Amino acid sequence: MRPTTAPRASIAPLTVKVAQLFPRQGQWTEADYFALPETNRYLELSEGRLIMPPHPTNTHQAAVGCLYRWLDEFVRERHLGIVRLAPLPVRLWPGKVREPDVFFLAREHGDRIGEQAFGPPDLVMEVTSPGTRRVDRSEKPLEYARAGVAEYWIVDPSVQTVEVFVLRAGSYQLLARWS
Repeated sequence: MRPTTAPRASIAPLTVKVAQLFPRQGQWTEADYFALPETNRYLELSEGRLIMPPHPTNTHQAAVGCLYRWLDEFVRERHLGIVRLAPLPVRLWPGKVREPDVFFLAREHGDRIGEQAFGPPDLVMEVTSPGTRRVDRSEKPLEYARAGVAEYWIVDPSVQTVEVFVLRAGSYQLLARWS
């Protein structure tokens, strides 16, 4: 039996109508972004564009889980602040919203905690995947530095490394690299 294409043909007009409900790429605002229905899918906003990063891999999620548990335990025991993980929006500045894999916000920056989004964290950990490696190493460090994120970790499971960068004079300097 050959599959028919009729169901796809009937879905196409509906897809176009749904797509027309949303702004064009380059015209998204924070209001548009935060009006989206709740989802467990990563969605970021950058320069008026809605960005949907690739689905995380099993290895990525395992690394994120380990980092979150480790950091959360460390922070809770010392009452240092809070630790969260994606998908949870972080507003770096107006019109720039990222969803870091794991982030820490110090207790003294409690004013940055929001129900819908957080302000810039004190520490961001990004776990690279084949589909995110370029952005995690080129775009995000510049953005996090501009937002004043004091520490940025890049965890790369494919080469089993952790790189810790600290913000000095507006840019990140490598503090340590473990493999």
